[in-house]
This record gives sequence, C-alpha cells and structure tokens, in this order.
Amino acid sequence: MTKLKIKTGDTVRVLAGDHKGSEGVVQKVFIEKNKAIVEGVNMVKKHTKPSAQNPQGGIVEKEAAIHISNLSLLTSKGETTRVGYRVDGGKKVRFSTKSNEVI
Repeated sequence: MTKLKIKTGDTVRVLAGDHKGSEGVVQKVFIEKNKAIVEGVNMVKKHTKPSAQNPQGGIVEKEAAIHISNLSLLTSKGETTRVGYRVDGGKKVRFSTKSNEVI
C-alpha cells in the first residue's frame, strides 16, 4: 500500500491537464488507484437511468477523479508546496517544505 501525501479536506491546485490552475478541496482519495476527487474540478456529464431516488433520470454533472501526481497541496498563503514529514513533540506531522509550517 502506497503512502499518499494528499488527504481528504486538503486544498489543492491542479498542475496538469485540462483543468490546470483550478483549485478545490479534496472530497475523496482512492489510495489503491492513486486518484482523488476535487470539488468543482474535472466535471463530467453522466447519463443516469430513472431510479427511485431520481425518477426522471437524465444527465447529471459530477466530479471525476484526477491522478494524485497532477495535484499540489496549497499553503495557507495559497502557494503550491511539497509535503514533508517530521516528529513534533512525539507526534508525526505533515509540513510544507516551502514555508516549513505544519499542515
């Protein structure tokens, strides 16, 4: 199992692809696929059959997963950074390698 440096709730920026430059909050991370779903980014149209929840059916817009390598974590100032790990007071924490602040 691989260790990913991006977690649910992180604010990220897309570095590559059609949605390059857009930002959002990570809603879900798929560890086994190395992908994440980012709020409001990589929207796709999905055709749905009528069901009990959606009796009308039709076309629904939803977020599709983006590969983790195309995402970069944002600091509190809004700049992209890499993630490092260190032990602070007996607890392992993630920190920004650019600004050295704990995330």
